[in-house]
Amino acid sequence: MAKCGDERERVPAIVMGRGPTALGILRSLQLAGIPAYVACPPRDIVTRSRWYRPTPGNLPWDGQPGDHALAALRAMPLDKAVIIAGADDAALWLTDLPSTDLGDRFLISTSSRDAQELLQDKAIFAGYLAATQIPHPRTYRIACLDDIEAIPFDSMDRVFVKPVNSQRFSDVTGVKGLWVDRPEALREVWARLHAQGFSVMAQEYVPGPASEHFFVDGFRDRNGAYTGVFARRRLRMSPPDFGNSSCCHSVPLAILPDAIRDLRRLLDGLDYRGIFSAEFKHDPRDGVYRIIEVNTRAWTYVEFAARCGMNVCEMAWQDAQGLPVSRATRDYPEGVACVDLYHDIPTVLALRKRQFVPWLSVLTQWARAQLHTFRWDDPQPALSFIHALVRKRFLRSVGAPQGSGDVLQGAPLGRDPKA
Repeated sequence: MAKCGDERERVPAIVMGRGPTALGILRSLQLAGIPAYVACPPRDIVTRSRWYRPTPGNLPWDGQPGDHALAALRAMPLDKAVIIAGADDAALWLTDLPSTDLGDRFLISTSSRDAQELLQDKAIFAGYLAATQIPHPRTYRIACLDDIEAIPFDSMDRVFVKPVNSQRFSDVTGVKGLWVDRPEALREVWARLHAQGFSVMAQEYVPGPASEHFFVDGFRDRNGAYTGVFARRRLRMSPPDFGNSSCCHSVPLAILPDAIRDLRRLLDGLDYRGIFSAEFKHDPRDGVYRIIEVNTRAWTYVEFAARCGMNVCEMAWQDAQGLPVSRATRDYPEGVACVDLYHDIPTVLALRKRQFVPWLSVLTQWARAQLHTFRWDDPQPALSFIHALVRKRFLRSVGAPQGSGDVLQGAPLGRDPKA
């Protein structure tokens, strides 16, 4: 068994995830000089990284939680390792790992299962926010058709249906929410989704463009200290209604005092521990920052935060081992943009059909921005995706069979459901 905990070698990390999020975690660990393995699906985009190493042992592991994951961990020739989650189901599953026979070998920086479930289950989360009077959009759980009668459509700006479980809903439907403009439409949508086994809610849509979305990302350690807090503003998203950030930039913490205060009250009340990323939307009707959701694991722009000076993956690695956790500077560079070109180009083209968008300004922004997936020191993940995408479109144009593996799994085309 390899000696991974002695003075000659640092305890390795295991990235448990897929796609751009797993790639961002791996690169963040590399920035901190932490050796890492990745548990992900075969041919995932992260497997093209120069720093990719599959998990050791004789049982391949695709990163999915469950009994096979436990068997794969038991078979690994590692004395110790820290596991970092890149998906909701992985983060929830890992909360139980410390109580198993593997708890002494595979270390986690995590909250309790109760805290994870509360933040991941959108219905429970909405109820908790209402009870603690933390500003949020009006939300209504729909367990049966009778619940729809209690929703005050006439007094709300716009209404949409969203899932209780975002990850599964996005994986199956390919969208994050569905518009409804009247009770009859809501009944129809609810019946269809209920038949597919989804639990859903109706929520008031906070008006305003993508640029009214703000994110507060960071880390809260085992002692309750906020060792890193980083804020960014969404500039554009794809798709435009219920999308993920296609372009965002860093903003000073000083412009979000109310949002940060409410987030700290939320996380302190749950005795939260670990990585977090909270989304807020500024409500132009009253100036309030309403909390939308909280990611309880690494998010898709985690590498962007690390390159701006807040490496939450390194913090999680330290915290899991009981080491002192590095404190990130609060004076990180402001106005630094990160762009996902694959999604931002069609977003800009769509916006230009509805409003004036100066190309010179956009091109200047792209030229100065960090790129979400492409890195000069690690170009293969992005180049491999582009190659596979071009090949797929060429085969489609000539009517040739495309097979099942023409585009890399987890590439920017298959976006993380939370960005």
